[in-house]
Amino acid sequence: MPAALWDIAGVFFSSMSSFLARIFSGLLGVGLLCAGATAAPLPAFPTAEGFGALATGGRGGEVYHVTNLSDSGPGSLREAVSHGPRIVVFDVGGVIKLHSPLHIGSDLTIAGQTAPGDGVVIYGRSVLLQGSRNVIVRFVRLREGVAGEKGRGALQLSSASNIIFDHVSIAWGRWENLGVTQGSTAITFQYCIIGESLEPPRAGAPSGSARDITFSHNLWLHNQGRNLKAKGRIQYINNVVYNWSGTGLAGMRSSTEHNLDIVGNYFIQGPSASARFLGQFTFMDKVYQHDNFVDLDRDGQLDGRPVVEADFADTGGAPTFVPAPLLQPAIPVHVDTAEDAFRKVVARAGCSLRRDTVDTRLINELTSLGRRGRLIHDEAAVGGIGAFKSGQVTADALGDGMPDAWKTSHGFDPKDPRVARGDQDHDGYTNLEEYLNELAGDQPAN
Repeated sequence: MPAALWDIAGVFFSSMSSFLARIFSGLLGVGLLCAGATAAPLPAFPTAEGFGALATGGRGGEVYHVTNLSDSGPGSLREAVSHGPRIVVFDVGGVIKLHSPLHIGSDLTIAGQTAPGDGVVIYGRSVLLQGSRNVIVRFVRLREGVAGEKGRGALQLSSASNIIFDHVSIAWGRWENLGVTQGSTAITFQYCIIGESLEPPRAGAPSGSARDITFSHNLWLHNQGRNLKAKGRIQYINNVVYNWSGTGLAGMRSSTEHNLDIVGNYFIQGPSASARFLGQFTFMDKVYQHDNFVDLDRDGQLDGRPVVEADFADTGGAPTFVPAPLLQPAIPVHVDTAEDAFRKVVARAGCSLRRDTVDTRLINELTSLGRRGRLIHDEAAVGGIGAFKSGQVTADALGDGMPDAWKTSHGFDPKDPRVARGDQDHDGYTNLEEYLNELAGDQPAN
C-alpha cells in the first residue's frame, strides 16, 4: 500500500478509536449515574427530612402488637419498645399511664398512626432514649404531667443517634419538655408540638452540645424560654414560636463554638410574652439567618416584619453571622417561607391524624395570634388529659401489621406470610412500610 494510503488509514483508525472511546466513556458515565441514582439514600419514610431522616427503625424485624394500655407486661408498650428490631403497631387507642419512666430501645419503629380511635397518649412519666439508636417515632403524644419526676422532662435523649420524631405532641414536662444532651447526634424533630412545660424554668428544649440536630416545622408554645437553647450544631427551619415568656430562641453564651442555621421561622408574641424573642448569643455562636419573621403587635393578624441581625443582640453580645448555611444533611429540609410554614404547622403539627382536645386547644390559641394562651403550673388548669376513644382494630389474620382488606385491595394474598417483608414495587420500603406510610398520609414535601 502506498505511504499516502497508510497515512489516510492511520488517521481514520485514530479517529474511530477516539470516537469509540468517547462513546464508551459516555456509556460508563450513564452507568455511574444510574448506579448513583439507585444508591441514593432512602429516607425513613417519604416525608422524612434532616439529619435523622436515614433511620431505618425496625425494618425487617418482628411486628409487635400493643394490645393493652397497661404500664407493663405482655402486650404493653413498655414490653414492645424494650428491644428491637421491631415494628410496633397498636391494636388499642387511649391513655397509657406510666408509673415509671419509659425506656426506648434501639432499632424500633413506633407506628402511632396504627392506633385506632383517637390514637394513643403516653402520660405520667418521662420517655427516655439513653444510648438508643436507629428509632422512628410517629404520631404519638408524650405528656409527662405534674405527677412526673421534677428535673426530668417529657422526652429526654442522651447519647442517642439516628432518630426521627415525626408528628409527635410533647407537653407538660416537669422541668423541660424536651432534652437533647451531649453525645446525641443525627436527630430530626419535624411537625411536632412542643408546649406547656410545667413549673420553673418551664423550658422548651435545652440542647446540650448535641451535633447535627434538625428542628423543622415544629410548634413551640407556652414555654417560658429555650425554644430552643441552641447548643451544638443545629438546624432550626420553618418553626413557629408562640407566647414565650423570657426569651424565645436562645444562644449558648459559652466559650465553645456553636453552629446554628435559622431559616424561615415565625416568632409570634402571645399574652405572656416579652418582646425579647431572640437573645443570649455571643461571638462564639456562628449563625446563618435568612427569611425569619416576627410579629409583636398581638393584633390577631399575621403581619410581622423580617428579623434583622440587630434582633439577635442583647447586653451579653451578638452572634457571628455567616453568609451561607452551615449544615447540610444528606436529605435536606424543604424550606418554606415563614408564612407558608405557619400555615403548614397549623394544619399538620403534632399528632394531627386525629387531634385531641389538648392539641386542638393549643392550635386555637396559636391562631388567635397574640390574644389567647398562657403559661401553666399544672395540666389540671387547662382540663387535664381528656378522654380518648379506643376504636376498633381492623382484621389482620396473620398478625403481620397489615389489615387483610388493605392487602386484598393492593393485590396481595391475605394468607401469604411473605407479603409484609416483601417489596412489591422495589423502592426499598417493605410492603408493611408502604401500608404504614399510606396510613400516615405521606406525600413528598412540596
